[in-house]
Amino acid sequence: MTGEAANSAVEKFSWGHSGLEVHFATASDGALRITRLSGPDATAGPPGATDAPLPLVEITALGHSSGWSGPRFVDSALGGRLRYRSHRARREGDEHRLLIELHDPASGLTAEVGYFSPDGVPVVRSRVRLRNDGTAPLVIQSVSSLLLGGLPSPDVLDVHRARNDWLAECRWSVEPLRTHLADIGRGVHEHESRACLAVSSRGSWPTDGHLAMGALRDRTDGRTWLWQIESAAAWRWDTGEFGDGSYLALGGPTDADHQWRERLEPGDGFTTEPAALALGHGFEDALAALTAYRRAVRRPHPDHSALPVVFNDYMNTLMGDPTTKKLLPLIDAAAEVGAEYFCIDSGWYDDDAEGWWDSVGAWLPSDRRFPDGGIQRVIAHIHGRGMVPGLWLEPEVVGVRSPVAVSLPDGAFVRRDGVRVTEHGRHQLDLRHPAARAHLDAAVDRIVGEWGVGYLKLDYNITVSPGGPLLGHVRAWLGWLRSVLDRHPGLVIENCASGGMRMDGASLTVAQLQSTSDQQDPLRYPPIAAAAPTAVPPEQGAVWAYPQPGYTDDEITFTLGGALLGRIHLSGHLDHMSEGQLALVRDALGTYKALRHDLPLAVPWWPLGLPGWTDEWLALGLRGQGVTYLSVWRRAGDTERTLPVPHLAGQDVTAEIMHPSAPAGAVSWRQGGAELLVEVDGDRPVCLLVRLTAG
Repeated sequence: MTGEAANSAVEKFSWGHSGLEVHFATASDGALRITRLSGPDATAGPPGATDAPLPLVEITALGHSSGWSGPRFVDSALGGRLRYRSHRARREGDEHRLLIELHDPASGLTAEVGYFSPDGVPVVRSRVRLRNDGTAPLVIQSVSSLLLGGLPSPDVLDVHRARNDWLAECRWSVEPLRTHLADIGRGVHEHESRACLAVSSRGSWPTDGHLAMGALRDRTDGRTWLWQIESAAAWRWDTGEFGDGSYLALGGPTDADHQWRERLEPGDGFTTEPAALALGHGFEDALAALTAYRRAVRRPHPDHSALPVVFNDYMNTLMGDPTTKKLLPLIDAAAEVGAEYFCIDSGWYDDDAEGWWDSVGAWLPSDRRFPDGGIQRVIAHIHGRGMVPGLWLEPEVVGVRSPVAVSLPDGAFVRRDGVRVTEHGRHQLDLRHPAARAHLDAAVDRIVGEWGVGYLKLDYNITVSPGGPLLGHVRAWLGWLRSVLDRHPGLVIENCASGGMRMDGASLTVAQLQSTSDQQDPLRYPPIAAAAPTAVPPEQGAVWAYPQPGYTDDEITFTLGGALLGRIHLSGHLDHMSEGQLALVRDALGTYKALRHDLPLAVPWWPLGLPGWTDEWLALGLRGQGVTYLSVWRRAGDTERTLPVPHLAGQDVTAEIMHPSAPAGAVSWRQGGAELLVEVDGDRPVCLLVRLTAG
């Protein structure tokens, strides 16, 4: 269906484009439901009958019970009462949009369900807008962003989810969905199961514990439904058995999981956090669609194609203790090996003998650390060496000993029950308050506009309760980031929260780079680096490479090699390295600069499967236009491994080791099996970057 439509008597309609098709129908009870959702190949979606068992939205509210008590996000009284009013579809640029209005006459609640999809991409993004058109207040406790029923039976579904812990990010696992859902004999009991697999965020780090992602895959035919919930605040998804199949419910914060409620007075409205669902044949195919979607919906910025090399002084180097004396030789060394940005990390504001952790917030440079010209002298030196200067900020926090904690009003801080939230010696700003926003605007405009800084690493190192005002603050936070980029369009922003604790789809639409981890052990970083493209496109995923003068040549090339298919975050005491060691760094950066133009269009794949935390061999592949890259890590074990490359089957392929330049192994293409044989020398850890060119 195209164009505009609004007809309360409509019983069936469809919407979509060449990459996606969605069918809707009014069931016998008058509720509108999705009856089919499919990609370019019609077999990619759930079969779905006309009376598919779930409405478009599930809502719980105080005083409005569920139809069947339990922890599942289905069978709500309000969701079941919503009736179809109208729909309208339109196209804006490359995006297709469908808005469906539903209404519950009993409560007066109106729900507008919005579906959005980039042209040709098998991904649908959904959000729900509620409006209280009744005469009494409604206290919302949960509302789904995207709801889908009619999926295959749990007997044939595998569920994918990703643990995401500090220093151990992006750890995917897969298991049968039936593992979590006992077969209770539904036909005997004449009731739905109460069981489900529910995964939710915890605290104000949105990706602490798990990525805001998951997937279901049908083992019989490979159909895959892969999702992300686009919230920098809080989220929940659950899946379980319903009717003759399974369901999937995606949403933002809930009362049960996050102590969140929204009171809607008559006339008030609320919009959910968005959720996106990608379709494909297998996990990698669905992720390719989700990667295309992520690129389509993010804020345009030159950094997404330029991909400059960033040196950051923190990791395994200055570790929050920068001074003019330490920085000047490090800046010179970074420039000489080919870095293009130089970021001064935490500590540059520290003038406090008691330590800076609980005194931050004013964001003024330390006189003690930067005598003789102040920090402006260091920034000028970065400019003079041909690099763009950067600074670390943790803008949302104010230390309890900071003068800002006194100068700003109470309303400028996140509060619960009228009391300022205090966590680890810090308060958290609430950017809905104009004084909080003005404070940060002044700091950024001084740093960027007056000092000439072109890169900001924005960190967030506390986690507080996800309830109360957090959702409102986070939405204001993302709006503030957009306003900063509006005023300073050339500025590059890195999103960080103790590494990858804020690696969510909402933040990635605004920030140019995403920190993937704070992991300091080069032998433990490979599974993070290899799996990071599941959460962030490779051209946005910042991976640390921290060679040290005390490393052997093999150790230097190992830590450098792991970052070459992402965004290099170079660190290490380069100013203490020998010329031979610096040559290894220059060589790796030269390799990166020769291939980085391919990264913004490449899609990831994993010839050895998604990496396990203790795997001895790991591999990440990127399929570009006419070229394929493979990063292969061998941490222990056998000295050779065969990697299947099915997308190059039947082709004459040239295999070339790009890194290190003095290879610690050999590769050979086996055309008959469409596979690459990788052989490494000795028993030391090795990281190879291989380029495969067909024809």
